[in-house]
Amino acid sequence: MSVDAAPQRTVPQPRRAGAEDLGIDLSDRDFWLCPPAERHAVFDQLRQERPFAFFAEPPIPNMETGPGYHAVTRYADLEAISSQPAVFCSGSGAVSIQDVPADLNEFYGSLISMDDPRHARIRRIVSKTFTPRMLERVIGSVEGVVDDVLAAARRKAETGDGTIDVVADIAAPIPLRVICDMMGIPAEDRAMVLAKSNVILSGGDRELVEDEDDPLTGLLMAGIELAGLMERLAAERGTSPRDDLTTALVTTEVDGEKLSHQEIASFFILLLVAGNETTRNAISQGLLALQEHPEQRARWVAEPGLTRTAVEEIVRWTSPITWMRRTATRDGELNGYRFAAGDKFLLFYAAANRDPEVFAEPHRFDLARDPNPHVGFGSKGPHFCLGAHLARRELAVTFRKIFEQLPDLEVTGPPARLRSSFVNGLKRLPARLGGAA
Repeated sequence: MSVDAAPQRTVPQPRRAGAEDLGIDLSDRDFWLCPPAERHAVFDQLRQERPFAFFAEPPIPNMETGPGYHAVTRYADLEAISSQPAVFCSGSGAVSIQDVPADLNEFYGSLISMDDPRHARIRRIVSKTFTPRMLERVIGSVEGVVDDVLAAARRKAETGDGTIDVVADIAAPIPLRVICDMMGIPAEDRAMVLAKSNVILSGGDRELVEDEDDPLTGLLMAGIELAGLMERLAAERGTSPRDDLTTALVTTEVDGEKLSHQEIASFFILLLVAGNETTRNAISQGLLALQEHPEQRARWVAEPGLTRTAVEEIVRWTSPITWMRRTATRDGELNGYRFAAGDKFLLFYAAANRDPEVFAEPHRFDLARDPNPHVGFGSKGPHFCLGAHLARRELAVTFRKIFEQLPDLEVTGPPARLRSSFVNGLKRLPARLGGAA
């Protein structure tokens, strides 16, 4: 799977085989509103016929449109790229198809959009703050958070018409409260945190940005507000430390180095988008999948020991983050495909998670699937999700308690999908509690 580097003068221009003749355009935002089965049928076709298909970049108002990107849809190719960060870097933009200014890229991407040695330095400091004691305290709080959220959902249904919105009433508040508790975010700031994180990961969705003709300004303002909150809290913790992650981030040193307040603010934004949004969408899309596969839900309820593999299958099935970008640092060849320095590659995790070369019957939702080497938390290499352990715990607790406390939960209508290629998200999912009426 290694890349064969070659002198620039001897490497021909890379093949840029598009998919126009197949009627496929992954840069069409409306494509991402299609039902998952339709999207995965397209990924199946690309894996078989055009595994490095080249697409024009989607236009974004007030931003220069770049040269295009290669769509990586095979598991083996994605794994090879992820495991060679020196050849396929993240620092040119991991969370944006378009090239953005370096400071802005780092501000929103934090660790995700950094390369070594800076990535290694900051990850060492951040990793040191996730002590066993800190993680146990956070994991312990998940139980109480889920109990409170589910009780509030039950009260809403009982005092109303029996209906709830799975996203707003269950999936969104659980990870938000866990992260805010972990960071020590005051209660009065939490609604703003949710609203601004929605804007950052809106993908330009008309419903979540104030001005669809200028989404970049909305993104910038959202980031500024979140950074301002965290810089304020970091300054407070410097003089009045507390037992929270913000204090740990402010005070932790590795080899005499500490994080700056700006680095802490950037990490906080990453924590929100990686921990809040992804867990939220795994919960909401997981509940939708269980509704669509009642035999799997019944099996999990009857066999609590299935939780470990069930959580992994939900992450594989939903793939909450659809892609990350890498950029070639030099000319070379990957699995027979020639590329040039500067080429952009979008690693489509959702496609790799249904690759039949790795997963038997990949389009079958199987809560007992084992082994399950999905890339829902990233692939090999330095950028594997730092919070994967916490996310798994949140999902395990949430689904167990839903089975216990909301056994009558029933999805009653189709979801409202986020118009975004980056986040496989739901904006709304109508449901009813059968015993509430």
